[in-house]
Amino acid sequence: MNETVEIGMGRTARRAYGLDEIAIVPSRRTRSSSQVSTSWQIDAYRFEIPLLTQPTDAVSSPSVVTAVNAMGGLGVLDAEGLWARHHDPARVLEGILEAGSGADGFDEQAVATALRSAYSVPVDQDLLTEAIGTIKKGVGTVAVRVSPQNAATLAPIAIAAGVELLIILGTIVSAEHVQPDGQALNLKSFIADLDVPVIVGGATNYQTATHLMRTGAAGVVVGTGGGVQSSTDAVLGIEVPMATAIADAAAARRSYLDETGGRYVHVIASGDINTSSDIAKAIACGADAVMLGEPLAEAQESPVEGWYWPTTAAHPVLPRGFAGPCGTATVPLEELLLGPTSWADGTTNLFGALRRAMAKAGYSDLKEFQKVGLALVR
Repeated sequence: MNETVEIGMGRTARRAYGLDEIAIVPSRRTRSSSQVSTSWQIDAYRFEIPLLTQPTDAVSSPSVVTAVNAMGGLGVLDAEGLWARHHDPARVLEGILEAGSGADGFDEQAVATALRSAYSVPVDQDLLTEAIGTIKKGVGTVAVRVSPQNAATLAPIAIAAGVELLIILGTIVSAEHVQPDGQALNLKSFIADLDVPVIVGGATNYQTATHLMRTGAAGVVVGTGGGVQSSTDAVLGIEVPMATAIADAAAARRSYLDETGGRYVHVIASGDINTSSDIAKAIACGADAVMLGEPLAEAQESPVEGWYWPTTAAHPVLPRGFAGPCGTATVPLEELLLGPTSWADGTTNLFGALRRAMAKAGYSDLKEFQKVGLALVR
């Protein structure tokens, strides 16, 4: 039942909850963590950990994508990122870092200018194909992200280059996206014509998740990818309390399952997921997997030495994020994701911690864990 609060005469607001406002409540017999599976399968593709990387150049370089794939996750390349725009993206990234080194300390405005300049170069089809080819040489599933406004142009190129899973991702995505020329991109007909499974997002509640599920998508991303470096809430006034949003999308999934007689659409949580406890609570609320960005800035393999920015930070007209130092870039990626670790703050061995949380609560797989008890703590 929705909890509404009157915020003024004739105007109500829904009470919603973030992941930091809930806690997992174990109520079953515990089990050994060695008896717990964190594997996740979407369409024909199986992964050992329920992880997708945020498709930002700050963490998802072709080399990091390949490494994440090898560790059992799903790395996602941005088809509109620097590897698809520049012959030497490493040099461009170095220039962005250098822009922040002002005489008076970190120069945020200079970084923003350098970032917009880097992304003003048009996408090059050959460079995109080359970047996808680099990922194909590794193990795992090849996945790229395109924006709704560029999906019709870039998706065929990416698929021809060997992409196996397409992600259409924006801050907010609806079942139809009206283009500047007045023509609408109808996701249902667009997805039906593709030869690969598609994940779309972001959705924010039951209604938007339901509409995206009806497009034929294999998965729906819930949330706007918000975090410390995102300013979507400050710029647009849009903020998604993730516990409620995930639970809403899980309810939409159940309704759609009944509506279609058995078609299961995966829910992927994206935004305000910073620690292993956030991952566990996102799954407990009903997510099948999580999309991580800022936490990966801790990895030694980070292409920008621990910096991070969301894709919206480079918007040419209205940036909705910042580029800057976010992580230490000192932790090996394998330790960050799978452990073992000596850190006790929930920022490393992220999926080993998920496995342990499931074991303590008495669940052996992710779908079972979605039924674990929850309590409000704030």
